[in-house]
Formats: sequence, structure tokens, C-alpha cells
Amino acid sequence: MMRRRSRSHTRLIPVILAALTLSGQDAQPVAVVPVVAKRIDSVIQLPGEFLPYESVFLHARVAGYVDAIYVDRGSRVEQGQLLAKLSAPELAAQVAEAESKAEGAEAQKAEAQAQLGGAQSNYDRLKAASATEGAIAGNELIQAEKAVDAAKALVRSRESATRAALASARAVKEMERYLEVKAPFSGVVTERFVHPGALVGPIGGDTSSGALIKLEQLSTLRLVVAVPETAYAGIPKGARVVFHVPAYPDQTFTGVVARVAGALDRKSRTMSVELDVANPRGSLAPGMYPDVSWPAHSQNASLLVPPSSVVTTTERTFVVRVKDGRAEWVTVRRGSVVGNQVEVFGALRAGDSVLKQGSDEIREGTPLRANQAGK
Repeated sequence: MMRRRSRSHTRLIPVILAALTLSGQDAQPVAVVPVVAKRIDSVIQLPGEFLPYESVFLHARVAGYVDAIYVDRGSRVEQGQLLAKLSAPELAAQVAEAESKAEGAEAQKAEAQAQLGGAQSNYDRLKAASATEGAIAGNELIQAEKAVDAAKALVRSRESATRAALASARAVKEMERYLEVKAPFSGVVTERFVHPGALVGPIGGDTSSGALIKLEQLSTLRLVVAVPETAYAGIPKGARVVFHVPAYPDQTFTGVVARVAGALDRKSRTMSVELDVANPRGSLAPGMYPDVSWPAHSQNASLLVPPSSVVTTTERTFVVRVKDGRAEWVTVRRGSVVGNQVEVFGALRAGDSVLKQGSDEIREGTPLRANQAGK
């Protein structure tokens, strides 16, 4: 019995070796490339919008009629320049009334001071007479002293009333300056809303309702760009960014990163970034929509493979990784194209071997014999 078992095992050895040889011959040879890890810097095109550096609707600070307006749409003005002049008859009456009250208060103060002088003189006379025994009654000096104290209190009251009246007169007089509308900064009048004779008045808020003119500073513009969350990192303030505008297709402009919102918009997942753009010749204007070449700096290394390695079917996008001699489908998501490679996101690591020419015909688990592409 033992001998027959030995001869049976001996007959099986060539069969196993033949199967192993056949298995090795069935492994499909494929060209593979390594997954490369690399930090990538790219430029993405983002839409932007120009806004004035400063913009304001100028309203009257007091109610009145427009006597004259010295500017019109397109007028360039300097800070402090007179733009319009108003008239307000009611204000003139208020000034006259306040000045009259101040004069009356001054007269009452002078009268009180005269009364104090008389009371003080009487007190001094009685005090001198009291040095002679029996010359005056004892309570006369006390009454004279109290009269002086009362006169002093009246003077203080009149002085306080006079100060208040003068302050009120100055305040009302100061309001006459509001009849002149002046430019708060240098800029361009982009809208004019009134003409002489119009009744205007103070209205809260920065709106066109009731405004005289709209003034904007256009020598410098704000370029607002909504930067995606993935492209925001790594752009410091002061960085210079290139942009183009449809009105000047052959020219290249630049702006400087000046302000960052600091918080993402919850709906769009973008960060508002403002660039300062010098506009000394006025060739650019608010409302234009430039095309901004935003430099996106990657903070971490990206995984790159040839575009031919990525397979897209109706069900998934994947690459075929060779692991332990067999095919493995790894789901990925495409990113940016970098030269002759494409960025991928998925369960891959740098150095993994993937098919250079991916194909869904190579099913998972298929035996593969990897050959480095180019060898």
C-alpha cells in the first residue's frame, strides 16, 4: 500500500508543475506607470466685478430749495469743492431768533451785574458804619449781606442762561453752512438728480431717494472676485493678479490683493477678495466684468496619473491598479490637468502602479504581469 501511494504522488508532481506553468502563461502583460505625488500650482479663470473705490449719494443736511448746482454728470471734482447751494428762509428766521435770545440774555446778565454792584456798595457802606457803635441796627448789615448773596446768585444764573443762548445761536448759525453742499472726496459725478428750484431735505441712508448727486472715486477701483474655497489658500495680501476686460481684448491689466472677507459665503462656498486697481486714465469703469487669472497654489501634494489611465463608465470613474499581480479597480475623481497628467482623488498612494491605458475590459481580479511603461 505504501509503495502505491508514493507512486501516485510522483505522478501528481508533473501535473502541478504544468498547472503552475500554465497559470504563469495566462497572466496578461500590461504597461503600468507609477502614481506621482507633486505639489501643483495652476491658474484658474474667475469672473470679477469692478466697483468704485468710494461711492456716496449726497443729500441736503437741512430742508431747503436748490438755488444753484454747479456740476453735472461726468464732472470731475476735488475734495471740498462747492457742488450745490441751497436757500432756507425758515433757517434764516431761526438764526435771527436765536441771536435775539442771545442778546436778551446778555442784557439780563448786565442788569443782574448792576444789581450786584448796588447791593455790594450798600453792604460795604453799612459794614463801614457798623464800626461806630449804635450807628446802624444790627439786622441791617445781615440783610445787606443776604442781598449781596442773592444778587450774586442771580448773576450766575444770568451768565448760565447767556452761555446757553450763545451756544444755541452758534449752533443755528452753524447750520447755515449746511446750505452749501461740498465734495467729501475727489471723484466724478456719475448721477445728477435735481435742478434749481427743487425742494430737498435730509433723508437717512445711502440711497438715491432725495439725493442731489452721486459721487464716485474712480481713479482707483475695487475688483471683487469670488474665489473658490479650494483656490483661496496661499494668496497673500499684496500679491499682484492679472486680469483682462472684454473692452480691451489685447491689453493685460493687474490688481493688488488688498482685502479678504475672512469668511466663506455659505451658499457658493467662495471667499470674496478685493483687489485695488489703479485707474488714472479712467479706461476702466464700475460695472465691467473682467476675467481674472487667479493663481491657485496647492498646499498639499496632489496625485497625478496620465489621462489615459482614467476610465469613465456610466457607473463610475476609476483607474486599474496592479496589486499582488491582480487588477484592482480604484474609484477616483478627476482634478486639474497639469501638463500631460491629470490630478486624481481617491484611495491611491504615491508609487502605486496603475495601468497606463486603463480599460473596463480588464475585470477586477484578472491576473496581470506588470511592465513599466517605456521598458
